[in-house]
Amino acid sequence: MSDECWRSVTSCLKTEGGRRRRIALVLLAADQGFSVNQVSQHLGIARNSIRKYLKQGAGGFAAACSRKPKAKMSDDEAVRHAVIATLHEPPSAHGLNRTSWKLGDLRAVLACKGRPIGIDLIRTILRERGFRWRKAREVLTSTDPEYRSKLSEIQQVLAGLSPDERFFSIDEFGPFALKIRGGRKLVAPDAEYTVPQWQKSRGAMIVTAALELSTNQVTHFYSEAKNTEEMLRMAAMLIEQYRAARHLYLSWDAASWHQSKRLLAFRHEHNEGAHLRGLPAIEFVPLPASAQFLNVIESVFSGMARSIIHNSDYADMGEAHAAIDRYFSERNASFLANPARAGKKIWGRERSLSVFDSANSCKDPAYR
Repeated sequence: MSDECWRSVTSCLKTEGGRRRRIALVLLAADQGFSVNQVSQHLGIARNSIRKYLKQGAGGFAAACSRKPKAKMSDDEAVRHAVIATLHEPPSAHGLNRTSWKLGDLRAVLACKGRPIGIDLIRTILRERGFRWRKAREVLTSTDPEYRSKLSEIQQVLAGLSPDERFFSIDEFGPFALKIRGGRKLVAPDAEYTVPQWQKSRGAMIVTAALELSTNQVTHFYSEAKNTEEMLRMAAMLIEQYRAARHLYLSWDAASWHQSKRLLAFRHEHNEGAHLRGLPAIEFVPLPASAQFLNVIESVFSGMARSIIHNSDYADMGEAHAAIDRYFSERNASFLANPARAGKKIWGRERSLSVFDSANSCKDPAYR
């Protein structure tokens, strides 16, 4: 035994215990001339372990104490391939009446294939390969064959909008029942937050609103129904409110009452003498069919719902109307004081940018 190894061994005997101490005793005993059998008998260490320590000890005490890293089964390419290949097969191909895999089923099928491995190992392999449990997300898609042309028309109008022109995103919020509403909020540790499943409605309402994209101003009123009559009422209200403008563009989704013959006839009759009466002409710029996600006002509705509809318990329609009126009033005042086009997350509460963009998804399927 070299002097350096001797010093390491004697130091270990004085300061350490466990495996390193046993190895030090083996090396010291062998250096003093004890046989492998004698060392095994007195120290209670297996002869094979003693021979391994002596063989590794030829390279020094540190080499004798080093452990050979165990090969991980998750690194075995054959095992990894078996797990991934099985995962790519439908469970029904293996007699399982399921549409998606469970880890337990995956383990059972692999065992039948001659790969009896545990669930933890399967989970490790899948995690290393980037597999995650995820729930499918519904994707909003327009079915309009003229989607691109209608989208291009709206974008051209917005790109060339002059200071005396206004573009409105119009839609209805509701109908929704007036009752105790659930939602997300901070709750004390010892408190329960529940909403009764069965409630008597205190009424129902529809909010019809128009968002002017240049100034971020909302015009709204309450409707009894969604029909052409309400759209005519909105058009007349906007014409009067923005009578100083030269041209008004009204954009809404492809609902039947948004494109009725009465509405088209109203536009034609109004535009014939609008300039003589000092009123702005109006033009309809409809969204593509099934493209509510492009309707910018949906983002504003989402913010309103999260702020004053979720977690609400309004006593009557008057109280609910007052809250909605105040929300839009404060919002309009904010943008009058700080002019900005619709295109930023207003109040920090709206789920997406209030901007007309083909990649935008303004409508939140859960906001009601």
